[in-house]
Amino acid sequence: MEEKPLHESLSTAQRVFLTFSLMVGVFMAILDTTIVDIIVPKMMAPLSTDLYGVQWVITAYMTAAATAIMLVEWLETKVGLKKVFIAGLFLFTTSSFFAGNAQNLEWMITARVFQGFGESLIIVSAEAMLFSAYAPEKRGLAMGIYGLGVSFAPALGPTLGGWIAEHIDWRWVFYINIPIGILNFLGAVFFLPDYKPKHTFRLNFVSFFFLSVATVSLLIVLSKGQQLGWFSSELIGHLTFLSIGSFLLFALSELLSKNKLIDYSIFRIKEFVVAFWVYCFVLGFSMYQVFYLLPLYFEKLKGLTTFQAGLHILPLALSVGLFSPVAGLISDKKSSLLPLVIASALYLYSVFFILSDFNYYTPALKAAFLLVPLGIGMGFFFAPITNLALKNLGAKTTLGVSLMHYIRFVGGSFGTALATNDLQKFMAESYDRMVEIQNYQRAWSFLETLTEWGGLTEEKAKYYLQSIQSLYALSDSFERTFFNAGYWALLGVIPILYLLYQSRKSLKPSMNERA
Repeated sequence: MEEKPLHESLSTAQRVFLTFSLMVGVFMAILDTTIVDIIVPKMMAPLSTDLYGVQWVITAYMTAAATAIMLVEWLETKVGLKKVFIAGLFLFTTSSFFAGNAQNLEWMITARVFQGFGESLIIVSAEAMLFSAYAPEKRGLAMGIYGLGVSFAPALGPTLGGWIAEHIDWRWVFYINIPIGILNFLGAVFFLPDYKPKHTFRLNFVSFFFLSVATVSLLIVLSKGQQLGWFSSELIGHLTFLSIGSFLLFALSELLSKNKLIDYSIFRIKEFVVAFWVYCFVLGFSMYQVFYLLPLYFEKLKGLTTFQAGLHILPLALSVGLFSPVAGLISDKKSSLLPLVIASALYLYSVFFILSDFNYYTPALKAAFLLVPLGIGMGFFFAPITNLALKNLGAKTTLGVSLMHYIRFVGGSFGTALATNDLQKFMAESYDRMVEIQNYQRAWSFLETLTEWGGLTEEKAKYYLQSIQSLYALSDSFERTFFNAGYWALLGVIPILYLLYQSRKSLKPSMNERA
């Protein structure tokens, strides 16, 4: 007797619990990607390190998570998705305890590696199970709910992290995961249904090894390149060579092996390829730049505290959370294309015409509410693009989810590196240009006013003038960096425009037939 699909075997109560359990796990795991960024400066003294050293706390998590993603499909065929999810919860919760208790940098990095590994198991298994737990006509809603974790959690991270750091202690960013993780672990063990997709999969360890080395090397290059001076650094040069070489050896291994790590027939599915492209460039290269830049804008340029910056980003987070399920419902009732077109239009408008005008003189409260259209665009993005990617995959669903999250990590690392590099480059260019066109008579007059009437020494007056120039240069730099992030989104939405053209083309014959 043929086994029923998962969505047919679940009662309403079971489906509700499954959705709640999976989403708590996903929300907890993805929240850690941005909540820890906020508390990094507060870790330096307790871990006896500097700002460059403590950045490894983020890099270790990211590299471990990206590497482990490609193991999930293999683990799924061995033990089933329920056990993969439970193992991810156990790893993530346990390592959160050790990260909270870390007394030195090495201890923290080790805990973060295991935490990143746990995150990968959670997010891939949860998305694959959630997608399979709903009937095809309701999977847009399921992915809308999943979008709450993918988009709302990282947007909420700065607010929650800032509040914990200012009012409790930075270690509670990790400790807060423990009771939630334990309760969710026990609930999942006793109440989640066993689900093991029927297809078989043998792991190609050689290909996995080369892909892991290539990915780890690439992500370290992207996260440390700006700090080390990119290719003026021998380490960056060596790691780049190692990454390129490992990717080539991975490709060679896949060509020669009958047992491939990736089933490349997945790239024959048009909808998946479109979603993969969009995920890489719109989410990774563009949205991750925005996620990275917004807290910096409010803290470094507007002079807000960490918690205040988080509160100003809250309208964005709430908009994402509210409109993600709405987009899912539209995907189910109409098509995935309609909310994707809305998302693309709103996001591009927000980046090119709203964020690119954020400067020193923009009132902070006004900037906060101007983020609402951006949040709506992001909310409309995640559910339909995920539904589009997975709807025709069948047994390849877990592989598709794994590849989408892999490109999210890699694309997001490129996006963050681009934002960091552009912000520094544009600031230097603006400062130099300001000095070039400066009226020296007025500058000296301003300095004399500061020394005569302000009571400052000549050195302090010059420092004050340089600080003002640096502030204006940073303001200009944020405008240009936000604008540049939009170009990557423009590249990313090209396949959506192609699908829109195809859909309109297919409508014409049917309209002619009716006529």
